[in-house]
Amino acid sequence: MSVILEFTVDNDQFILGHVLSGPPSMDIELERVVPTGDAILPFLWVEGDDYEAFKEKVLASDSVDDIVALDNVEDGTLYRITWRGDHKDIIRGITEAEGTVLEAFNTDDGWEFHIRFNDHDRLSKFYNYCTDQNIGIHITRTYTLTERTESVKQFDLSNEQREALILALREGYFDTPSQVSLSELADELGITQQAISNRIRRGNKQVLSESLLTSATDLE
Repeated sequence: MSVILEFTVDNDQFILGHVLSGPPSMDIELERVVPTGDAILPFLWVEGDDYEAFKEKVLASDSVDDIVALDNVEDGTLYRITWRGDHKDIIRGITEAEGTVLEAFNTDDGWEFHIRFNDHDRLSKFYNYCTDQNIGIHITRTYTLTERTESVKQFDLSNEQREALILALREGYFDTPSQVSLSELADELGITQQAISNRIRRGNKQVLSESLLTSATDLE
């Protein structure tokens, strides 16, 4: 049975956090992790005021070979980072335990991760990896998919996506004209603007996919 682990980790406890910490101040979300042979490529959504300074800072790290902008949209830029060398850090631990990144974003004090594992054995493998590598994570909670509310399970939304969508609806974000900004919604939840933007975007995609694509299949 799938199990979800939510935890926080300080920037100095893993390479990605260390490389991305410090000025310029940017909102960053880990989009996905792709293993390619012995290498692991992180993909990041980044939003802020100084993309050139951000790129220069990342390239200045001894741990980075390259950073490439793959896509630019209104909400930010998607980057791919290529590491130099083999790092035994938290990202490799997630990969080795076959974890799926549901959400991962920077906070004022470090990073917050929401990871889904196929079963408790893989979660234990990840935890043991962190212990062996002396990576200090702060577990917020763990829960199985069956412990979600029925309304969340209906569209396979994460609790955070559902919370963001409900708040956006109640506050009039989807009205024309919009009654509230992303910044105001983010302040109410105590998260970054990039984080709530991604939660709303992914939540909308999930609801529409489950509703429209399933209906379209039924009509075929």
